[in-house]
Amino acid sequence: MKSRREFLHKALLSSLVISPFANQVKAIADTAKINNNNKKSAQVLSTWNHGMAANDKAWSILSTNGDALDAVEEGVKVTEIAKNVLSVGLNGIPDREGIVTLDASIMKGDGSCGSVAFVRQVKHPITLARLVMEKTPHVMLVGEGARQFAIQEGMPIEKEELSAGAEKAYQNWKKNAQYKPIINVENHDTIGMIGMDASGKLAGSCTTSGLGYKMHGRVGDSPIIGAGLFVDEEVGAATATGLGEEVIRICGSFLIVELMRQGRTPQEACEEAVKRAVSKCKDIDNTQIGFLALNKEGDFGAYAIRPGFNFARHHASEQAMIDSKSWFK
Repeated sequence: MKSRREFLHKALLSSLVISPFANQVKAIADTAKINNNNKKSAQVLSTWNHGMAANDKAWSILSTNGDALDAVEEGVKVTEIAKNVLSVGLNGIPDREGIVTLDASIMKGDGSCGSVAFVRQVKHPITLARLVMEKTPHVMLVGEGARQFAIQEGMPIEKEELSAGAEKAYQNWKKNAQYKPIINVENHDTIGMIGMDASGKLAGSCTTSGLGYKMHGRVGDSPIIGAGLFVDEEVGAATATGLGEEVIRICGSFLIVELMRQGRTPQEACEEAVKRAVSKCKDIDNTQIGFLALNKEGDFGAYAIRPGFNFARHHASEQAMIDSKSWFK
């Protein structure tokens, strides 16, 4: 009797293994695995409308199994030379002295990073920031020192003159010469880009000509690791845009990554960072900042103080401009 029961038990187990139900379970598991892998696959996110063209370039690298670091550098280089963008690169609006000064940073998920600030006459400050990361023992070079390093590395020094759009804006500003940046116009002074490649590596970049008509020598959040940009391969990446002083006060991008480390989703982390910024801001009516985040699982989120902030996303399943949610409705 015992041997017969054992025989029936083994027969039943065998039938389950080869049954249609068992095959269905395996199919469901395989689909979940595919979906999970797709979620973690290559993608790139960047701030504002000019992020679409930048993402196209970055995606041309990511979609051919290229490296995330190359993608985020080459992507924002498109914006640095765009003639219709007055908040990034040498075509940007100058400071109150009529001089264009540039800030940029770049970071890998392993903690490697480089930045430049208050640099003049360099077409691609993001490339200079990468050279600081890869060829010096430092993280940041500024001003004339950054310019001299660019010359040392063979980067051409551009003629110092305003673009047609910037010249027109500057001459108009000089009629009253008042420093009152317009929310979502002069305040979106950055392109920040964060991306993941097919191997799961993360990288980010951030580049700007800074706030229009700023004091000569002013540096915003964009070149400051932990403020305008932060990347940690174990957790995720974040970047910021808007009024840099308010981002610096809360170490915004670092804060978001640390919140994600504690278990927050990218969306929850961005919302908490904005909440923190609002609590510290002394002139909330004239302030806009926006955050963009991506975790190592491929989830993303964005949040701003007020409406008007948008971001571009490029993934195998989507190429779109997305309006961010905001603290004020």
